[in-house]
This record gives sequence, C-alpha cells and structure tokens, in this order.
Amino acid sequence: QVQLVESGGGTVQPGGSLRLSCATSGIIFRLYAMNWYRQAPGKQRELVAAITTGGSTNYADSMKGRFTISRDNAKNTVYLQMNSLKPEDTSVYYCNAENPTVFRTYWGQGTQVNVSL
Repeated sequence: QVQLVESGGGTVQPGGSLRLSCATSGIIFRLYAMNWYRQAPGKQRELVAAITTGGSTNYADSMKGRFTISRDNAKNTVYLQMNSLKPEDTSVYYCNAENPTVFRTYWGQGTQVNVSL
C-alpha cells in the first residue's frame, strides 16, 4: 500500500517561512522523481518544484529563489522549504511521486498553506 503523507502546512504571515515534508511508504523511494504541486480554489493545479532521482531540481519561475526542494532517500521523505512567503502562495500543497519507467504516479492528500496577516 502506497502512502504519501504531507505535513508542515499552516498559517504564516507574509515574509515568513514554512517547511513542508512528505513521508512516503510502499514505494522504492530512490527510484521515484518527487514533485510538489499546489492548487488554489478555482485554479488549476500547478507544479511548484521537482527533484529527480539524481537530485536535480527544477522550480516554477515564481518560486525560484524562494523555495527549495530536497530529498532524503534514507528517510523516504521529500521536503519543500518555503521562504519569503506571499499571500499568493496560499494554496493546498500536494506531494507527487512519479516513476515513468513503470508508469506509476502517486499523490498525497495535500496540506493547506495560508499566508496572511
């Protein structure tokens, strides 16, 4: 049974920071590219950040320089460090595990991030 469990969401003031975690089980974590997506009410889900099995990273333009994705293969966990948060970062953040070689993709349940005064 595959599980992706996000944590670390919450409410923070503009300019603040949060660190999201996504703990996985039931997959060979090191073989999966890991992604963070987000979806705000009434908007499409968008890619926030991605990290390959080899550790290469990619970010959406609006997140570059503010967000950092990382992974710990020993803990089967991916992280998203979010700094300089803005109200427009308010969204539900989802963890995604992807292995195109075996046509597998899995999603977490999401964690809410609110950025407001």
